[in-house]
This record gives sequence, C-alpha cells and structure tokens, in this order.
Amino acid sequence: MDMKTTEQPSEMTDLPFYRESGNEVELFEQAFKNQLPMLIKGPTGCGKTRFVQHMAARLGRPLYTVACHDDLTAADLVGRHLIGDNGTYWSDGPLTRAVREGAICYLDEIVEARKDTTVVLHPLTDDRRILPLERTGETLQAPDNFMLVISYNPGYQNLLKGLKPSTRQRFIGLSFDFPEPEREVEVLMGESGIDRELATRLVGLATSLRALKDHDLEEAASTRLLVYAATLINSGMDITQACHAAMIEPLTDDEETINALVEVVNATLGK
Repeated sequence: MDMKTTEQPSEMTDLPFYRESGNEVELFEQAFKNQLPMLIKGPTGCGKTRFVQHMAARLGRPLYTVACHDDLTAADLVGRHLIGDNGTYWSDGPLTRAVREGAICYLDEIVEARKDTTVVLHPLTDDRRILPLERTGETLQAPDNFMLVISYNPGYQNLLKGLKPSTRQRFIGLSFDFPEPEREVEVLMGESGIDRELATRLVGLATSLRALKDHDLEEAASTRLLVYAATLINSGMDITQACHAAMIEPLTDDEETINALVEVVNATLGK
C-alpha cells in the first residue's frame, strides 16, 4: 500500500517546537475537549503539520498522519482484508486504528485524495461519531479522545481539487499563514540554532522572495525552506550557497526566474 503514515507515541515528553501566533492552541484544545473535527487551511510549509504534532504531544495523544494523494482510497484509510500464511485476515487502516485507540488522525492535504474517499469521514464528523466497517460488519464508536484533523492549501483549490461543501461544513476551520517577521525569526532560531542577526536577515530575504509570488512563482518561499537554509548555514555552509539550494532551486525550474531570484538573494544578503 503506497501511503505515508506516521505515528507519534503518547509517552512523548518533549513538545515539538512551535511558536503560537494567535488563538490556535486554545481553539484546538477546545475542539478536542468538545469532540469537534478541525480543518486547517494554509500555504505549503507554513507550519500546519508541526502545529498538529505539537498539539498531539501537548494533549498526550497518539498521532496518525496520512499524506493524502490522488490514489488514496477509502480502504487505505479504513482497512482491508489481506492474505497471510494462515489465510485471509483484516488489517486496520490508520483512520480505524486512530478511532480504536482514541488517537488524533491527521489527513494532510485532503484535497489531493479522491473525492469519494472523503465520504468515509462523514459519519465521524457529526453527532454520531461512528466509523462503519462494511467489510467486517463492525460499527466503531469513536471515544471522546479521538479527533479528526484535515488540512489543505487553499492555493490548490479548483474545480478538480476542492472539498465539497457537504464535507467542509462538518469541520470547524482555522487559517494559517506564514508567521509575522519577529515570530518567524524566533522559529528559525529555535529550529536551527542560528543567532538572531542571521535569522533576521533570512526572514528579510523570505519577505523579498514572497513579494515575487504573484509575478514569477507558483509557490511562496515557505518557513520550512527558511529552516532548511538556516540549518545548512548553521552546519557551516556558505550563506549564499545555502539559500540557493534551499530557497531558490525548490521554487522553480525556469532558468530566467532562478537568475532573478539569485539577484534578490545577493541584493538582500549584501553579497
């Protein structure tokens, strides 16, 4: 089964690094407390997944993360019968395991999944909070500490890839964006160990690159890419080379655009 699934143990004691930027922590805690499913919207690399990891550890719950893709089926989420040495047996999918264990199930980039896949989520996102397993005849009742979280990048929304209104309106919503400059500086310092002066310069570079998004780039320079650049620099790599590898090459394949971004890097960093 071609699916990326990760688990985070509940005994985790150190919270994944995260800097709160609004009321998102309180909102997540209230959603968990009141058994409400959550939808998180935001651009690529702005911290959605890290936030969910942080909150799962903060709440002491296991976390099942599924990276959605266009071949993802309902069976990938719920489970399927497999053939083993002793015959056929049932294997739970990550959604089913999360329901059984009272865990948090996070479906990342849900719009990448086939539309018929999301229908399986509907009984879990209303007052029933059940997961019917048609192939085994079971109907699982989600415990109070089960939570369903989905996310997507609104920039990818179109007629072919988008959540149906009947699905969207089953979730409470939370919008993410790139952090304010000072907070993004703190994120770089916390994630990579660089000093404030360098972190401030890199955030200034990201601000300049993001200004080009609507003109030459499909995606903005993300906080994730900033962290990559800072990590390379902190390990001894030249700052210009690190920014080229982490903040230019991943953004475009067009040679002319690459050259323009190099000029922005040189002008911003004073090279």
